[in-house]
Amino acid sequence: MARVKGAMMTRKRRNKVLKLAKGYYGSKGNLFKTAKQAVMKSGNYAYIGRKQKKRDFRKLWITRISAACKLNGMNYSTFINGLKKADITLNRKMLSEIAIADPAAFTALTEKAKAALK
Repeated sequence: MARVKGAMMTRKRRNKVLKLAKGYYGSKGNLFKTAKQAVMKSGNYAYIGRKQKKRDFRKLWITRISAACKLNGMNYSTFINGLKKADITLNRKMLSEIAIADPAAFTALTEKAKAALK
């Protein structure tokens, strides 16, 4: 039976890592060992970044909704509470879009929330 050597797969694996490290500073883009470490670290950063992006957007939406609520004489927490009691289920992304694009509709929502709280 013929002997199988691992050079081809090793080269493939190393080239895959070096391709991912393309454009990195200094020897991190050229040398396999440093490239592998840099790619592993950047993968961790990317994973964490995907989680942080969700947090950041939620924070932005809440800030926008809060600002729009203040213009209508309400604060954010009472507005959300009023919407829940009025059985209006809109997510924060949609509420922030309404607050920006259609202030009249947002005012109507705040009125409904106020009415549900009384």
